[in-house]
Amino acid sequence: MSLLPNQPQPMADAFANLDHQRSERLNMPEAVFCSGKTPEQCLAIVEEFLATGDEAVIATRTSEDQRTLLETLSPTSISGNLLTWKHRPSTGFTVAVVAAGTSDLPVATEAAGVLEALGHTVKQITDVGVAGLHRLLSTLPELETADLIIAVAGMEGSLPTVLAGLVPQPIIAIPTSVGYGSSLDGVTALLSMMASCAPGLAVVGIDNGYGAACAAHRALRVAAK
Repeated sequence: MSLLPNQPQPMADAFANLDHQRSERLNMPEAVFCSGKTPEQCLAIVEEFLATGDEAVIATRTSEDQRTLLETLSPTSISGNLLTWKHRPSTGFTVAVVAAGTSDLPVATEAAGVLEALGHTVKQITDVGVAGLHRLLSTLPELETADLIIAVAGMEGSLPTVLAGLVPQPIIAIPTSVGYGSSLDGVTALLSMMASCAPGLAVVGIDNGYGAACAAHRALRVAAK
């Protein structure tokens, strides 16, 4: 496969140049990052993706006005501010998305929605942060059935480190911007996760549920081979 396939032409009014070959290169479609776009631009981009094949279509970080317009295209799923269409068939893999607190759910929901669009089964486990460690421990039998775990936490970001010391699965950690002043909008959780003493913990950027889902998909695709 060429790394520089025939490139599509920009959209009619030149506000977007869609990457229709991304799935061929990376086994993941280009997502529509809606923040900063007008509702009409989001609609036009999603319409073009829907019209050009049977690949999954993913729109992230939508506003209420954008969702109102995009819902006219009958999405397969709406998960918070994430809309998806044309989900892939099941891969047979299961990913556990574990959120430390209810306030972390928007980021966890984004990760879960992307994974489902890419064909993975998702188990969402919520409000099991380390302030009530017994709640996390009670989920271990369920976590043992997952092929990979995404752990989402704000505050001081301890949840992924604790999990990485308890279970053998690959763990992708997402720091969130949830927390009091000294959490520094997620910087404290990010640095804590990156400095974890638990070996093998992978960390993505602050609030990046989409990125964590894509990292999980890459790893599981290699495992499938």
